[in-house]
Amino acid sequence: MAKRVIAHLDCDAFFASVELQRRPELKGLPVIVAGTGPRAVVTTASYEARKFGVGSAMSAAEARRRCPQAVTIPPDHQAYSEKSREVWGLVRERVDVLQQAGIDEAYADLTGIDKPLPFLRELIAAVKEQTGIQISAGIAPNRLVAKIASDLGKPAGFVAIGREQCAAHIADRSPRIVPGIGPKTAARLAEMGYATLGALQNAPVVELQERFGERYGHDLHRRAHLHDESPLVTTRVAKSRSVETTFDVDVADHAELESILRGQSKRLAEGLQRAQTRGRTVAIKVRLDDWTTVTRARSIDAYINDEATIIAVALELFREYAPPRPVRLLGVRVAGFEGVEEEVAVATPHEIPPGQLVLFAVG
Repeated sequence: MAKRVIAHLDCDAFFASVELQRRPELKGLPVIVAGTGPRAVVTTASYEARKFGVGSAMSAAEARRRCPQAVTIPPDHQAYSEKSREVWGLVRERVDVLQQAGIDEAYADLTGIDKPLPFLRELIAAVKEQTGIQISAGIAPNRLVAKIASDLGKPAGFVAIGREQCAAHIADRSPRIVPGIGPKTAARLAEMGYATLGALQNAPVVELQERFGERYGHDLHRRAHLHDESPLVTTRVAKSRSVETTFDVDVADHAELESILRGQSKRLAEGLQRAQTRGRTVAIKVRLDDWTTVTRARSIDAYINDEATIIAVALELFREYAPPRPVRLLGVRVAGFEGVEEEVAVATPHEIPPGQLVLFAVG
């Protein structure tokens, strides 16, 4: 049986990152996303603001006191939801089993994937390239350890660690570092003499059960040792794979665009071959400088994943469309996988409104 490999994927300072994409002049400055009312709280803060002790759920007034020079931006939840759908949509194209845990985080089951760490690095790089969002990842044998690990290297963290390694690595931290152990429980544990996770790991189960009840006492003991067999509850089969590039400067030269399309097709073919996946529909996506987005698709008789065929069909589709304006985004996709119900390709234009690396052995 394959060793279980679970990744926790967490978007770094997600709301602030979305705002900085829209306001690039603020990059490098302390930025706080928060409302303006007397009871407003910080929804997120850039890492520059976090250096001053500003954190999520802190009152906006306290945040401004700690960092008076910070730029405060009111939250735009519609923009965050749209960016979230874009990020996790890309992840779902490559990961078959994904459980989204919030607007900016998800768990991915990488069990059985050949070389899961390079696979995940490539996925994170693709998300960063296509959406501008940096993901920190924790990779571990279970969800609990993966969740903790994703925070250990932020921002742009990439931490792979085994259960016993992680339990020893954070033994001097408060039990609150473990999901499911809140501030009230941590305070009660401190009163009992278990102010650190290491102390809690050595606590007699019977004593914990006497104080917290039989069931929760047992659960606390298991959590202290980072045991977790809970499965991911959302399963989705990838129906397509794609490679897209958003250009810093719009590209009008068709020869240059065809060269880019060849490179994208090569990368896409390599990914399909690694996943041992083949499809029979090749599509391109072209977004013009006025945000008009066009897709063109063609289905062929055989299931393929070879570079030559993908390039040939993609170039035919591109030349038939012949973009009439400079191109903002270009992409290629393969769908119609063997054994998977095929998606219907849209061929009509439509308007769209405008690390740190820390590596431990997986055990």
